[in-house]
Amino acid sequence: MKGIYRLAEKTIAVESLYDRVHRRFAGYRADGEPDFSVTIVPSDLDYEQERELICAEKENRPPVMSSPESREELAVYRKIAERMPDYDTFLFHGSVIAVDGEGYLFTAKSGTGKSTHTRLWREMLGERAVMVNDDKPLIRAAETVTVFGTPYNGKHNLGCNMSVPLKAVCILTRAAENSIVQISKQEAYAMLLQQVFRPRDPAAMQKTLRLIDRLAAQTALYRLGCNMEPEAAEVAFNGMKG
Repeated sequence: MKGIYRLAEKTIAVESLYDRVHRRFAGYRADGEPDFSVTIVPSDLDYEQERELICAEKENRPPVMSSPESREELAVYRKIAERMPDYDTFLFHGSVIAVDGEGYLFTAKSGTGKSTHTRLWREMLGERAVMVNDDKPLIRAAETVTVFGTPYNGKHNLGCNMSVPLKAVCILTRAAENSIVQISKQEAYAMLLQQVFRPRDPAAMQKTLRLIDRLAAQTALYRLGCNMEPEAAEVAFNGMKG
């Protein structure tokens, strides 16, 4: 099964074993000559299951035995992400919200409350706030830094096919009181490296590291200590909007 899609201003041909991945990509359909192609074979699905078994063992939890269709969706995005550094673009784990045409990216360890926090922003700002992507956006770090929506937008399917300039990256932490401070690249780097997709190819990984450096040099970085009360959104927005 084949389809052509456009992500982060690149046209990608996808050839799959199952149809479900094409339904996921429905809002990103495109025409024209692809910049590159992704083809899935059965061993790609095996690789995704092997990764899950390894992660489950490391995290001391039962493995998730997902369907072949689910594994293929992961395999397609993994192969796309492996190629994107060639185009100054990388996959990042975080929740991105756009306000007045500028993007704010929240990242944290799983379970910290990224999605809850961006929900507070939407409740506070109403139509001014639009979800770009709630899980796995693509970021292009070139002369400017731009964040893109993707079909992989979290369990609540929050996001859309849009792009905005990235104004700030905020590392979210839990705290009893709400406070925000601007931090240096050195203070943010460990979390940025943890949350970025790390390609298997060494050359692509080196490109990714350079892109992280470019992101950190061109984008304001913050650390937010917050609870899950509405005031947390007000503190964060006022601290970052400039």
